Amino acid sequence: MLLALAITFTVTGFMSWWLANARGSWQVLDLPNERSLHTRPTPRTGGIAILLGTGSGLLAAWLLNGYTVVSLPLAAAVLVLTVIALLDDRHTLGAGPRMLVQIGAVSLLLFTQQLPVSGSLTPVVALLFLVWMINLYNFMDGMDGFAAGMAIIGFGTFTLLAWQAGNMELALGCAILVAACSGFLLLNFPPARLFMGDTGSTVLGLLAGLVILRAHHEAILPLWLGVLVFSPFIVDASVTLAFRVLRGEKFWLPHKKHSYQRLVELGWGHRRTVLAEYALMIACSGTAMAAATRSLWSQTIIIAGWALLYGVLIYLIHRAERRREPQT
Repeated sequence: MLLALAITFTVTGFMSWWLANARGSWQVLDLPNERSLHTRPTPRTGGIAILLGTGSGLLAAWLLNGYTVVSLPLAAAVLVLTVIALLDDRHTLGAGPRMLVQIGAVSLLLFTQQLPVSGSLTPVVALLFLVWMINLYNFMDGMDGFAAGMAIIGFGTFTLLAWQAGNMELALGCAILVAACSGFLLLNFPPARLFMGDTGSTVLGLLAGLVILRAHHEAILPLWLGVLVFSPFIVDASVTLAFRVLRGEKFWLPHKKHSYQRLVELGWGHRRTVLAEYALMIACSGTAMAAATRSLWSQTIIIAGWALLYGVLIYLIHRAERRREPQT
């Protein structure tokens, strides 16, 4: 298992370094614009490194230990998302075609019974949840080191929980994703020399959603606590989308209104903001792990407490912006 993780980290790290320095007509650069937080053209092909590193680790785990972590339907769904993301990174396909492909990829998992649903969690709810996770992870991939750090902490949490539950295949799959994102973060930590692009963010969003659902289905971690683990992304993206819809804005277009973007604009900068987000992620993950064995009533109180805390944090950012307005 450790060798598979080492191979994953090494392959991803090397490919990330190569992609950060490679130039050619095939390379996709993220050019700064009025909605960007970065100021220089940066390659956005890092998702390729993450996928190649992950694939190498999965192959090593199968050859060395006989673990088959990824099913054929899941591999097909990931491939479909990867192809459409590569096309979108290069040609900007638009929200409609992307959404249709995402729904098709998730539907494939439903039809092949690869999507873990049970009880009140109906297939339709699971489909909507996964499509939202795909998109919100993409929305939140807008700051150096942010999406990769969320993946490391989030999948790392599920690695520990699955290992404690004796589910070695889920633990190994999550650990390989942690190793891959760690190798990528070497080139993505502020100041980033490489972005993961849609290729990385959409696939990580799908896998994060699947892990949350599978952990719930197999009684490793309740759904609401799984959501808490990834809540720094889920809350920021969902609240921002809700406010944009209420204002009548074109919510599907790029913008700079997420909380993390506003903190950077307030003068925190990439590194201070991402480190604060890491601390928030660790706190959410630690709370979820501690609450996993508690009663439903206790878990409800914990979730309510976090909801209140998020409300306070959003208000404080808004107040800081209001105080800054007279100076602009």
